[in-house]
Amino acid sequence: MTAIAAVIVFVVVYVLIATERIHRTAAALGGAGLMLLIHAVDSKSAFFSEHSGIDWNVIFLLLGMMIIVGVLKQTGVFEYVAIWAAKRARGRPFRLMVMLVVITAVASALLDNVTTVLLIAPVTFLVCERLALPVAPYLIAEIMASNIGGTATLVGDPPNIIIASRAGFTFNDFLVHLAPLIVVLLVVFVGLCRWLFRSAFVYDAERAGQIMKLNEREAIQDRRLLVQSLAVLAVVIAAFVLHPVLHYEPSIVALLGAGLLVAATRITVEESIRDVEWATLVFFMGLFVMVGALVETGVIGQVSKAAASATEGNLTPATMGLLGGSAVLSAIVDNIPYVATMSPIVADLVHAGGPQWQVLWWALALGADLGGNATAVGASANVVVLGIAARNGVRISFWEFTKYGLVVTVVTVGLSVPYLWLRYLAG
Repeated sequence: MTAIAAVIVFVVVYVLIATERIHRTAAALGGAGLMLLIHAVDSKSAFFSEHSGIDWNVIFLLLGMMIIVGVLKQTGVFEYVAIWAAKRARGRPFRLMVMLVVITAVASALLDNVTTVLLIAPVTFLVCERLALPVAPYLIAEIMASNIGGTATLVGDPPNIIIASRAGFTFNDFLVHLAPLIVVLLVVFVGLCRWLFRSAFVYDAERAGQIMKLNEREAIQDRRLLVQSLAVLAVVIAAFVLHPVLHYEPSIVALLGAGLLVAATRITVEESIRDVEWATLVFFMGLFVMVGALVETGVIGQVSKAAASATEGNLTPATMGLLGGSAVLSAIVDNIPYVATMSPIVADLVHAGGPQWQVLWWALALGADLGGNATAVGASANVVVLGIAARNGVRISFWEFTKYGLVVTVVTVGLSVPYLWLRYLAG
């Protein structure tokens, strides 16, 4: 009965978030409270469990990077990059989108995708304002590029870290097995952007001419703070990339970087936390508790086991079923607890089936990472950027995002099918 009640609560809250009848943070907090009330999850599981509780690594990673980005914003560097990008694109809206999408995808492969969108979103607001362009299409395209690019590497998306830990994969394993496909998907995605967001590409010759006359160096307001901020950011990024060697969690690195930046500069504590998206952080906490309740009551585990047993030892349907099922479930629930729940099942299947069954790990990674593009709550980057947009007066509704996300997810996951078949299953 508890499992059924947990599913009902989750569905109701999800509908409220999708229809935006009440604020998503209020819906998530209310849902989390109900899960605790019906004992679908207890305080120990909700606040301290690694598998079914609030993922504090994600929360503190976001907090640390929001503080660093907030300090950077005060230097004028985002205005500098915005003018530089607009001038390189010569004010052409589609060229600008291609530039921002490629930068986001590449950066997301080296950093985690949430950090990347935190850095690129302020630039996007500024450049779109300069060129009188609607910012929503550019933000949506960047979110999807970050999820696609992050799929290519071990550090690009949190589910990949979970998979690597369970399967014993290295950074290079992800590059060899997933990066070739991601390059193709990125090219296809750029083509999709030309079609999906075609109404946003209105060229304003006068605005473009004004941009070309600007000197981006004049945008820098505090050079000393800029040098200090970039030095800290460079150290933080290096620590992210060297995670397999240093073994410091990204959340710890981000918090240390934020603390160092505030302590070593003239920025006050109040100024440093002014741009923190508190509502977004609280929304994540509520969402983690709700999904954790589904894990604790065995709902997600039962769904995963049913999907695994349906393959009956046949590798091809197991691979394709895992790819499609992961994409669907990751569009509905956060892909981190989903992958954490599914990983032991995949490990058992790989162990029983032999080396050729390793393809299941890549199917799981592709489905979970790419499926995050389907809805506004499918991945952490989606929620973060929509929160930033709302804070800046730009409303991107659940359905506005999802109508584009479903198309991109169907295409990218669909292209993953022949890739997995030709590389691992055919012959």
